[in-house]
This record gives sequence, structure tokens and C-alpha cells, in this order.
Amino acid sequence: MAVEAIGHWTLPASPYAMWVRGELEAYLRIPDDGTRVEVIGGEFVVSPAPVYLHAGILTDIQEAVLSARVLDAAFPWRAVQTVNLDLVEIGDGYVPDMVVVHQDTDARSRAEDVLFLQPQDLDLAIEVTSPSNARDDRRPLLGRRLKPTKWSGCARTGVPYYLLVDRDPRQPGITLFGEPDRGEGSYRVLGEWKFGEPLRLPEPFGFEVSTETWKPWAE
Repeated sequence: MAVEAIGHWTLPASPYAMWVRGELEAYLRIPDDGTRVEVIGGEFVVSPAPVYLHAGILTDIQEAVLSARVLDAAFPWRAVQTVNLDLVEIGDGYVPDMVVVHQDTDARSRAEDVLFLQPQDLDLAIEVTSPSNARDDRRPLLGRRLKPTKWSGCARTGVPYYLLVDRDPRQPGITLFGEPDRGEGSYRVLGEWKFGEPLRLPEPFGFEVSTETWKPWAE
């Protein structure tokens, strides 16, 4: 079972600078096995490769987007997994589980073979929680120190929508956030669903995903 570990490293530059230059993984000697390195709140975070159901949920979403495109030639959205997202405004670097972008952004990014997307390129960021790093995907917990998360970082940099698929058995479910408050680094809840219910994303997306096989991780 994956567990969270905290360590202290002396780096030759800031984690964000090394992440952007593509040096952080090599410096940390991260194996090429799907392990991800991100910079969240200015600190680097290492996450193990996702399990099969985690990946399967993302495949379900991707196939729903593709189906909508097949049914409607004017459908403008594309779903892409695990791309680098450079949040230069706050000095963070994420690897979202999935992003949904407009077809024009998709075409440009392919043509230019971009290394990083910027927050203004995204219309929707999607995260599926895992036991080792779920807290990094959710809204920050209140406490003595309000540690930034990917949720608050996306809000602070103006990503319009954030979809959280939380597989934690203590609070399973799906939440769509929107209307980012960049000053507060927060979102408003726009919709909530239980596993097993059809996930109908409202406009501007307008597609539906079956969640029949989605479930919490084993305790």
C-alpha cells in the first residue's frame, strides 16, 4: 500500500525551476515507471503510478468525449491525459490526470509540439484521488497552516472548471467546481454526483459519462 512520506532535500535551484527545465526527476532519481513529480505550493511531490481503476475512470471520460464528438461534428472538446501544466504565476508545476481543452488549443498544441500547457489553455482540469496524494487534489484543509493544493492552484490561476473524482471510501463522490476566485484561490461547487449515477457535465461541455463501474478504493 502506498503511503505518504516527507523528506528534506537540498536542491541546486527551486523545485519549480528544475521542474520547468526537466531536471527535477533526474536529480531525484525517479524511476521511469509512471511515477509523477509535481510542484505544489512550491514543494515537490512524488506520486506513484495510478492503479488500474484510476486509469479506467479516465478512459471512461475520454471515451465519453470521443463519443460526443462522433455524434456531433461541431462538438469542440478534446480530452488528454497526463500533460504538464505550467502555473508560472504561482511557481507550481502540475501533471493533471486529465485536461479538457478546446479543439483549437488541441490543434495548436499538436502543431507546435508544446512541452507545457498554461492555465489559460485549459477549460477543465480533472483529478481522480489516490490514497497517497488525495489531499493534494482537494480543496485545502483548514488548520494552522493552509497548505496550497492543486485545487487552489488551479483556481488561483483561473482554470475555469475543476472536476474531482474522489475515491476515498470516507467521502466518495464526484464534484464539479467552477467560477474560480483567483484572489481567494477557491471555487464554487456547481454539481455533485454519487458513484453509479450518470455524470452529466453541463454546458459548455454537454457530455455524459457512465460511472457504473466507479467505486472507492479498498480500505
